[in-house]
Amino acid sequence: MPEKSADSTILTRVRLSRSEWERRVSDHEARIDGLTGDYMTNRRNNERHPVIDFLFEYYSFRASKLRQWSPGAGIVLENAGPDEPFKHAAFSRTDGNAYIDPEALPENRRNALSYIAGLLDATDNRPPRFGCYGLHEWAMVYRAGERRHQKWPLRMAQNDLDRFVESSNITCSHFDAFRFFTDAARPLNRFHPTRETMTENEQPGCLHTNMDLYKWAYKLFPWTSSNLIADAFQLALFTRDVDMRASPYDLSDLGYAPIPIETDAGRQQYAELQIEICRRAAPIRKTLIESLGNLVHHSQAG
Repeated sequence: MPEKSADSTILTRVRLSRSEWERRVSDHEARIDGLTGDYMTNRRNNERHPVIDFLFEYYSFRASKLRQWSPGAGIVLENAGPDEPFKHAAFSRTDGNAYIDPEALPENRRNALSYIAGLLDATDNRPPRFGCYGLHEWAMVYRAGERRHQKWPLRMAQNDLDRFVESSNITCSHFDAFRFFTDAARPLNRFHPTRETMTENEQPGCLHTNMDLYKWAYKLFPWTSSNLIADAFQLALFTRDVDMRASPYDLSDLGYAPIPIETDAGRQQYAELQIEICRRAAPIRKTLIESLGNLVHHSQAG
C-alpha cells in the first residue's frame, strides 16, 4: 500500500512517542502472559483443561495473536520501523511513523463489521434478563449418551440430572449455546434461537452473549485495539469460570468450587454473578460499539 499522510483520516489524531508505545507493548504482553499462563503450561505438558481450553478452541484467536499488541485505528506510532510493532497490511507508514489505516479494511471484513455493530447495538438497547441459572450446560448432557467432557464426572447421577432438567424452566436465548443442546432437551427450551435471529434474541444478561464480546473484538484485529480485546478476554475468562462452576460437571479436583444451581442458595449465587458479569460487560460493549461505528464510517469513506 502506498504511503499517505497520517492526517488523511479523522481517526489518526492521537500520537504516541516510541517510548510510550513500547511501554504499552510491554504492559500488554505482561498482562496476557498473566492471564494465559495456565493454558500455556498445559499446552507444553500436553494436558487438556475443560474450562480454559474452550477460550482457544471455541474461540479461534490463538494465544500468540492475543499477545500481539495493536494500537487499533486512530493512533499514530512515532519512530516505528517497517515491521514495528508488527508487519501487517493494515499499517500505513510515512515519515518513520505507523498507524492502522481503516481504509485498508478488506471488503469481507467490512461486511462483518456492519453486522457485528448492528448486533451489539441491538443487544445494548435490550433490557437484560436474568434467572436462566446456567441451565444450558445441563441441557447439553440431558439424556446424553456421550458428553463433551467425558473425562470429568457429573455431580449427580444421570437419572437425577434428567429429572432436575425436566422440572426446570429453561430459557436459553443464545443460539451458540442452544445448538449444543441434546435432541431431547431442545423442546424443553422456552426459546428456539437460530443464527438468523441472533440480532432479535441476544440480550445483555446472557453469559454467552457477554463472553462473545471477546469474539466480536478480535474479529477485527488489528483494527480494534489490543487493550479492548484483552478487556473482553479477561471478562470471558471470568465468565467461563462461572459457566463451568454452575455446570453439572464436578471440577472440584481442578479447584473449581461448584455453584449448585439445583439449590436455592446456588441459584442466588449464580444470579448475583450473572448480574456482576452484565455490569462488567456493559462498558466493554459500549466501547466496542463506538470503535466499530468509527470504523464503519471511515472504512466506507475511503
